Order: sequence, then structure tokens, then C-alpha cells
Amino acid sequence: MSIKPFAGSASPSAIHVERARATASKAARWDGHEQRLVELGLAAPALLLVGAIALVPLVWLVGLSFIVDGRPSFENYARLINNEAYLYVFVDTFRLAISVTVLAALLGYPTAYLISQVTGRAATILLAFVLLPFWISVVVRAYAWLILLQRKGVINGVLLKLGLIDHPVQLVNNFTGVTISMCHVLLPFMVLPLISSMRAIDREMLKASLSLGASPLRTFWQVFFPLSLPGFTAGTLLVFVQALGYYIMPQILGGGRVQTVAMKIKSNIDVYYDWGASSSLAVVLVGTTSLLFWIVGRIRANAVIGETAHGH
Repeated sequence: MSIKPFAGSASPSAIHVERARATASKAARWDGHEQRLVELGLAAPALLLVGAIALVPLVWLVGLSFIVDGRPSFENYARLINNEAYLYVFVDTFRLAISVTVLAALLGYPTAYLISQVTGRAATILLAFVLLPFWISVVVRAYAWLILLQRKGVINGVLLKLGLIDHPVQLVNNFTGVTISMCHVLLPFMVLPLISSMRAIDREMLKASLSLGASPLRTFWQVFFPLSLPGFTAGTLLVFVQALGYYIMPQILGGGRVQTVAMKIKSNIDVYYDWGASSSLAVVLVGTTSLLFWIVGRIRANAVIGETAHGH
């Protein structure tokens, strides 16, 4: 007479299967842990090199900003707060960066949209025009814009012949010329992320919106534009951050009337040989940039969480 196991009890074979599964799971976790350790070991030289190149100079820079006449002091940062000249320098720097970013966005978004909509040789040619500035030295481009924008330059000449102006317009040695030239240099950093983001958009979603009765304009603003925002955000950050620390264009086309943080850092070192003051300016600029990245990251994270919650 056989004895049947109680209801709910596991048979010996089932227990062995569960033990085997548990052992396999532990082995898999251990293998994954070992793999991560091996990957970390392989990446350690590169991480140490990046730390030596990037972090060590940054730590040295921060420490130098607190040294005045060989002793620890907050004098450099106090000078930034109390001296109005530094305030004007920061205002000009951020005003220039914002102007360049807005202009790059206004020019870059339609350009990226056009390139994302065409294919074949036309797309290649348009993309080559976007990448063309990368093939020319920044200094060469700066002096080219200086020639184009001067009072007897090509642009003033064309405007005079068309009757749009009565006399040459001052386009160099001022804020306008610096903005135009910097936008030309930084425009590819706005266009390229936008192209990547736009080409990743599923065209079936656009067709679905149109088939449901939405107009092309409404489809663009409610479907296409929100989906292209990741590329737009990336491009805006790239342009804005680089514009904050740009030196060549304001130096050559500003004519001394546009003072940026980068130019002030150079003058503090060249004229006054004050490394502490220059270091404090650099630390504030790096801190501002890092704070900007953190704010944008938080906004994007909250937006993703909101979209996920809305989707559920």
C-alpha cells in the first residue's frame, strides 16, 4: 500500500529542481559580479588617466582660488561679489551665451528639420554644409567674419546696393558681430543632435495623427516637436555651455567692447599675473555650468517620470 504525500507538500524531485534553480541563480549572480569586476579592472587605467587629466587640475584650480599671497583666503571670491566690474563681465557673458543659443535654435531647428526630411544625395550635401565649419580653423573663420562684417565689407556692400540701408552699419567691434560669428561656429552643435533625434521619430505616429483628422501644423506641434525635444535640449546645452567659455570670437570681433569671463581670466593672468583671481572666475563658471546641467537633468527626469505615470 503506497503512501501519498500530503496535499501542498513538494515531491523529492521538485525539491531537487528548486535547489538546482537556486544554485544556478547564485552562480549566475556570481558570474555577473565577476564580470563586473573584470570590466572594472580593464577600465581602471582609463579611469585613472581621466581622473589625472580632468579631476586633478580641477582640484588644483579650486585650491588655487583660495590662496592669496601664499595664505588661505576668501579674498578672491569677495572681490567677485564686491567689484561691479566682475558683475558686468558675467552679465555680458550670459547675455552673449543666451543670444547665441537662441539664434542657433532659430536657425538650427528648421535646418535640422529639412535635413531629416530629405534622403539620399540631397541629405548628404546639406549635412556637408553643416559640417563644413569643422574643417576650417576657428581663427580663420573669425578673421573671415571680420572682413565680411566690416564697414566696407561684403555684407554692408550688398545691403547698400539693395537699398536696404543708407550708410554702412556697424557690425564689428560690438555685440552684434560677436553673436553672428559665434552662432556660425556653434550652429553644428545644435543641428547634429536635432537631426539624430528627428530621424529617430517613428513616422507612423505622424501618419496616425493625420489620419485621425489633425492638421499638419497640429501634428507638428503636438507630435513631432515634443518627440524632438531630447535633441533640442542636448543641442541647446552644447551651444550654451560652449558659448559661456568662448574666447576667440569676442577677442577678435568684440573690439574691446565685449568682455567675457574667458577674456577676463586671460587679462588677470597676462596683465596682473593674478592666478588666484583667474582661478576663482574659472571655478564660478564651472560651478554655474554644472548647476545648469543638474537643473536640466532634474527637469528631464521629472518629465520622464510624469510621462510614465501618465501612461499608466
